[in-house]
Amino acid sequence: MNDKKICGLYTRVSTEDQAREGFSLIEQKERLEAMCKFKGYEIHKHYEDAGISAKNMQDRPAFNELLEDIKAKKINTIVTLKLDRLTRSVYDWEKIMKFLEKHNAYIDCANDEINTTNANGKMISRLLMSVSQNEIERTSERTKIGLAGAIKQGNIPGQTPLGYRRADKKLVPCQLTKDIITRMYQLYFEGYSYQKIKNIFNKEKVNNKDNWNDTTILAMLSNEVYKGDYVHGKRGSNPVYYEDVIEPLVTKELWENCQYQKKVNSRSYQRTLTYLFMQKLKCPKCNRILGGKASKKKTGVTYYYYYCLDCKDHFKEDIIEEALKYMLKDILEYDSVVNDFFLPVLKNKINNPKEQLQKELFNQEQRKARLKNAYLDGSFNLDEMKSETSIIDNNIKELKIKISENNQLNELRIAPEDILIKRDLDYINKIKFPTLFQDFASSWDKLTREEKQKLITNYIDDIDLEFVNKKLAIKNVNFRSTFYNNWQELFDDGYIDGSQIAISESIGEYLRHSNYLSNEKVEAHLIKLRRFYEVDYYNGTFNFETRMLNCQMKDDTKIVRIFPTEKPMIDNKIINMGIIGVELENEIILEEIKN
Repeated sequence: MNDKKICGLYTRVSTEDQAREGFSLIEQKERLEAMCKFKGYEIHKHYEDAGISAKNMQDRPAFNELLEDIKAKKINTIVTLKLDRLTRSVYDWEKIMKFLEKHNAYIDCANDEINTTNANGKMISRLLMSVSQNEIERTSERTKIGLAGAIKQGNIPGQTPLGYRRADKKLVPCQLTKDIITRMYQLYFEGYSYQKIKNIFNKEKVNNKDNWNDTTILAMLSNEVYKGDYVHGKRGSNPVYYEDVIEPLVTKELWENCQYQKKVNSRSYQRTLTYLFMQKLKCPKCNRILGGKASKKKTGVTYYYYYCLDCKDHFKEDIIEEALKYMLKDILEYDSVVNDFFLPVLKNKINNPKEQLQKELFNQEQRKARLKNAYLDGSFNLDEMKSETSIIDNNIKELKIKISENNQLNELRIAPEDILIKRDLDYINKIKFPTLFQDFASSWDKLTREEKQKLITNYIDDIDLEFVNKKLAIKNVNFRSTFYNNWQELFDDGYIDGSQIAISESIGEYLRHSNYLSNEKVEAHLIKLRRFYEVDYYNGTFNFETRMLNCQMKDDTKIVRIFPTEKPMIDNKIINMGIIGVELENEIILEEIKN
């Protein structure tokens, strides 16, 4: 090439540039053509990158074509409006400079006085580039601050996840699909693998779909959004975690438990035998999680053991099960009384989603009307119309069912106090009718191994073992927080009981006890109980140091439950207690609970 300037016009604009600076690609081209005409440059070609940021040179096809033409000696000068049209990175600018020196090419800018043929010109270009990079970094900081503020207000970027909808740009629970998510997490928590959940959803055509897949289920089970949190830049090197930014669909405890459950549910854990305490028991010597093994005798009976790889110790499953029976009794009763009936009813009454359900029903009916108008206008053909209408009709049908169920639940007069009534009545029934109402041991023994394992998996996180006088004993049971929090909340309010050892002159057994209730609530409770049984009420005291319960009761009286009649103080050693008892020979009245 000779000294004649044969140039390539390079123009670039991003959406942000257009909004901020107001110049278009056409305006840039006209300006550059006028400059080339004035300076006598020959224009070889116009290179244009539209709607592309300056952040990455590799993502700009026109600019890369320009560089290839410089290599091929088709041009020797880049003509552009400003330096920041080429790049805003000092690092990328140095690469461009080296490339131009290597191929004897130059840059001429219409708005920046740049001359890259001498040292001073190169220094000025570097200074201008530093200013440009500082500007883009400051803009990035402002954008991040604005984005953080929007996220904290519930405006989560990206696609709307299943279970939510957009309201004023914010994510809010969708009454039509949120139950899909809660069910998915509950199934996984109960031990179903994501493959099994996929099969269930496809068989039932959940959300009108029969193409659920493993990766979709797994992604939803890993999405922090469903516990109310959000991670921005999750796949980047510096993710930012935002907590409690939207209304959750599942509790944080359930979400965390499901992450733990991934290890238990993975294919590598599939077994033909069911171990009651698999992944639950810790070695009493080294605290390692115990493995499981089984041996089958000639009689056909299978014996289950747990072992430590490091310490080489073995522990019989039936001994551990027997040691935990009192605790398992509470879990089984809690599960049958609270989780299976009272808690779902109470939660549904508290949440009372009727208004949201009716609003969503109105939206679906409006959507159906708009679809009909669009069909009449020729926007849809008949097959498309039928397909979309079928989906909407299914949604409307499901919403109407939910509204009907909600109306029925609102008519039930179920209160938290009734949990304690049901628990007391069940206990009295076992006292009065030992043959009719089976005790816990026989009820537990009649469960299948799978049913036992499910209860243990749902409620127990892990179990610490220890040796006491060379015999295996239970040191500590760590309950899963989802169970413990629900149980503890009801217990603190006085609406559920637990077991506690008490010793007196006539008593040496596990006694049912509950927390403090006001006098008014105690009186109301006794009135309800006496509709079914002749129960007596006694006053007594309990000594926390000696574990002594002192009270005067009628002969042949069985204690149903004890509870404090005053709020316990930390320093109190002795506290006044209320005792509910029932005489074993009284006439029995069996009735259904009516409120």
